[in-house]
Formats: sequence, structure tokens, C-alpha cells
Amino acid sequence: MAKTRYPRISSFKQAADFRAHLAHLGAELPCDDQIETAPSSPLAQPAHSGGNRIGNRFAIQPMEGWDGTEDGQPSDLTRRRWQNFGRSGAKLIWGGEAFAVVPEGRANPNQLMAREENRAGMAELRDILLAAHNERFGTTDDLLLGLQLTHSGRFCRPWRKDQSAPAILYRHPILDRKFGLDADYPLLTDAYIEELINRYVASAQIAHELGYHFVDIKHCHGYLGHEFLSAFTRPGPFGGSFANRTRFVRSIIEGIRNRAPGLGIGVRLSAFDFVPFRPDPDASINGKPGHGVPEPYQNCLPYEYGFGVDQGDPQQMDLGEAEQFIALLASLGVDLINLSCGSPYYNPHIQRPALFPPSDGYLPPEDPLCGVARQVVMVARLKARFPRSLFIGSGYSYLQEYLPHVGQALVRAGMVDFIGLGRMVLSYPDLPCDVLQTGQMQRRVICRTFSDCTTAPRNGMISGCFPLDSFYKQREEAERLRTLKKEAE
Repeated sequence: MAKTRYPRISSFKQAADFRAHLAHLGAELPCDDQIETAPSSPLAQPAHSGGNRIGNRFAIQPMEGWDGTEDGQPSDLTRRRWQNFGRSGAKLIWGGEAFAVVPEGRANPNQLMAREENRAGMAELRDILLAAHNERFGTTDDLLLGLQLTHSGRFCRPWRKDQSAPAILYRHPILDRKFGLDADYPLLTDAYIEELINRYVASAQIAHELGYHFVDIKHCHGYLGHEFLSAFTRPGPFGGSFANRTRFVRSIIEGIRNRAPGLGIGVRLSAFDFVPFRPDPDASINGKPGHGVPEPYQNCLPYEYGFGVDQGDPQQMDLGEAEQFIALLASLGVDLINLSCGSPYYNPHIQRPALFPPSDGYLPPEDPLCGVARQVVMVARLKARFPRSLFIGSGYSYLQEYLPHVGQALVRAGMVDFIGLGRMVLSYPDLPCDVLQTGQMQRRVICRTFSDCTTAPRNGMISGCFPLDSFYKQREEAERLRTLKKEAE
């Protein structure tokens, strides 16, 4: 089978060429001709949340570096990343990192933890980020800094990088098979969930006492909070009805309001999901995985194993419950919503559009720009439905040279409030500052979605931009990655 080739973003010499390709795809993405600079740029306009002024419309997304200590403290690598976040010029820092609230809830043995024993490390990272921002921009008065709280649920690897320890809420006929879970694998008990709620609240209280402006109660990417939303088949108080499936987040919010009054609350949400994908078993190319195809799901209909999924056709989104969930959050005073979709573990092409897959992935089954456009349309629909909420969009890194052109057009049109930057800032942390101050981008460090930042941790290494960041290029992991790729070829 011949490999489908999608044009690289760098091949488009001007915005008109990029727009012509979008039109050919039928992708709904507005794109301006030129990058505007501050103070007139839409991306330079302030916003307000909970009485706090946010100085521009760039947000840094939370990313795990797999580089903390085994007891959940930051390392020098973590400190360097947070310093870069502070220097970036983005005025909304959404967590900086995913912090586990319990040791057994970590996605890897080196994930940071938000608990009493780690208070000093949590404070240090906050101080490093604020100091770096203040040194470069002269003030932190318009910077909003949050901390993402998480339990990795089905994707826990807390003790060894090569050994999973899933914590699941219900039987998932596809994911259980995909990740080798037996039919009698135990479910989390209601008693454990009740205690876990207390751990989230305790972590939030520490963040509040340390001066973080808000916490994120993570509900995305197949991790535990997200799995609660799709627990249709779970019996008892945390499954079945919408009220039961949202009991977890409602209880955490109530606890935070009681124990940390004044602390802001946000939620990063996978607003829709698709059925899990796999490499096409009949279309490998020179021994490499083929394009992604859906896992067989015809025997799983109606599909009660995803949130924001059309239960009759789980390759289509259904935002009805996402709208219901955001309305619930609004009623609870939560106005910061960070929107994403799917999971990097089982359908990464919808969650993290990329031309080059990680080592355990598959070739994109569509032009990755279609994946970007799908998220843009989703965010725009929810923003129109809830104009008073502040929405951070995701999935923009694949836009590369045209990320600012699209981002400013989206913000100007009121289709999103903040442009969230994830892996792009691993290679190019100065992007927000460069865009707003000079209207130019440094092409040599633009993320090209090589996916090494994912391939490395999938193979037991730290995360980082090994192809483009000179700091990571010199590390021994970079050579290990090159060897791994050669062996795969």
C-alpha cells in the first residue's frame, strides 16, 4: 500500500497558499495574512477571570516531563522548563505540569506530586516561573498561574516505567483488550473514590496557600476524571446518570470552596472522544505501522464507553453532554474551561494532530489540519453557547508558521478566548513574546510535530524536544532516540 502524503506546512510560502489548501480540504480555519503585534493584536488583548487580569491571549498547556524525582519533586530539567514557561510571554499558565494527587495515580514514576511532602518543590516551581516572567517583562500582575491536579486512572504507571497499574471505573471492551486487562480486573471502589476526592481537595488547599491562582481538575485524555464522564455502565453513586457521573467533580469543587475559599478553579476537558484507533493491520509499510483505523466496535453498540461520542456512530462527536457539563461548571462558578479531545493513548490523531506518529502510534488517517479544524469548530460552538465562560483551545501546534495567523483570527472572531500552546513551547518557548513584540517567528525552532517528545517517554526516557532544542540535542537520550529510529527502519 502506498503511503499517503500530506503537504508539509512549511511548503506553503504565504498565507494565501495555506488558505487554498484549507479550502481544498473543506477545513474551517480562518487565517490572517499578517501577524499583528501588540498593542493592537487580538492576541495582545487582556481578559479577566475571578477579578484577575490576564495580560494576553496566549496560554501554556500542562505537560509532563517524566523528569521529576521518584518522590515527586522537581529536577533541574523541570526547573528549566518552568523557567522557559515564565519567559515565554504567555499570560495564562495552565498548570505548567500535571501533578498527581496520590502516588499510585502517577502516569510515570517521575511525575510531580501535589501533596504535603512536596510543598517546597511546588513553591519553588511557582517562584522560578514568576521570577523569570518578572525579569523579562517587569511585572507579574497580569499573569495567571494554575496547577493541574490529576489521577491517571487507566494509564497509571506509578512504580515502573515499563509496568502499568491501571485504575479503572468500568469494563471497557476495547481498551481492556487493547491494554491486556483480564475480565476480573478489579474496579476502583466507591470508598477509594471518596478518599481520592479528599486528596484532590487537600492538594488544592496547598496550591492556594502557596499562591497559585487556580487549580485545574483534570477531565481529559482518558485519565480518571475523563473516565468518570463516560462511566455509563458503572453501578452506584459514581456511574450511570449524568448526575452520578459528575459527582466526582462536583464533590471536589464543593470541598475546595469550603477549604480554599478564593482559589480559582478550572477544568481541562476532552469535550468529545472517538472510538480507539490502531494501525491498519493490512497496510503496514516496510514493516512500519500503517494508517490509523478504528478498532472493531460493531459489537459494542450502542457505544457507552466514551464522552461526547455519538453512541450510534462512535466516529462522530456529540457535544450534547459537553454542553450540559459546561453549564454545570458555570452554575458552580467555574469560568475557565480548557478544551481538548480524545486521548494520546488510543486516538492521538484527533487529540494531537501530527504528521509524524510516536513510536507506538500510527500514520495519520487524515490530513492533520482536519484534526486541528475539528477542534476549532468544537471550541467555537461551545464558546457561542457559553459566551461568558473563558475557553482555551488546543491542538494548534500543527499549524506551525501559521499558528499566529490562525490564532489571532480566531480570537478576533470570538471563536476562542486563548490560544493554548503545548509541545510548540518545548522547541520554541519564546513564541508568544516574538509574535507580540516583533510579528516574526524563528523558523528554525518551530515544532514540526516529529513526536520525539512522546516517543521518548513511551520508551522510558524523559520528554523534551530532541530534534530542535540544542539543550536536549546534546543529551544521551537524543542518541538513544536516533538509534531506536534506525532500528525501526
